[in-house]
Amino acid sequence: MIEEQPIVKVGMAEMGTGRSHGLIRTTGLGSCVGLTLFDSETKLAGMVHVMLPSSEIAKEGSLNIAKYADTAVPALYKELLNMGASAKRLVAKMAGGSQMFDFAGSGDTMRIGPRNVESCKVCLNELGIPLIAEDTGGSYGRTIELDCQTGILFIRSVQMGIKEL
Repeated sequence: MIEEQPIVKVGMAEMGTGRSHGLIRTTGLGSCVGLTLFDSETKLAGMVHVMLPSSEIAKEGSLNIAKYADTAVPALYKELLNMGASAKRLVAKMAGGSQMFDFAGSGDTMRIGPRNVESCKVCLNELGIPLIAEDTGGSYGRTIELDCQTGILFIRSVQMGIKEL
C-alpha cells in the first residue's frame, strides 16, 4: 500500500517548514523564487516563495517578511534553527527567477526575476549557507516540491518537464 505523504503548501509570499516526512510545495514560480533550506541530519526543511528582492519598497503598514528576499531568507533560517536545525549543516537550493516578459528600455526595474535570484544569493552568502543547486532564469514558470526526507528538490515545468536537484 502506498503511504500518502503530508504536503505543506506554500503560497505566494509565504513560508513553510517540514520535518523528516512529507513534501513542501509551491506553485506559480515565474519571476518569484522558491528557496529551500535543508538539514540532512535532523531532516528539517523549509521553503519561502519570494516575490520581490528588497523590503525597502514596502509601503507603510505591516510587513509580510516572506514576500521579500532580504527578510524571507533570514526568517526561514531562524525558524529552522529554532526547530533544531544546525547552521553548519543547512544547504540551500532554489528555482524560479524567470524573466517572464521582455520590456524594452525599462532598465533594472522590470528585471524582477534576476534581481530576486541575486538578492537571495546575497542573503545566503551573508548567512554562510551554501547554495548547492539552482534552476533559475529562463522565461517559463515552475512548480517545485522539496522532499523533507531526502532534500531532493523536484522542479516541474511545461517547457522543461521534471528535473531533480
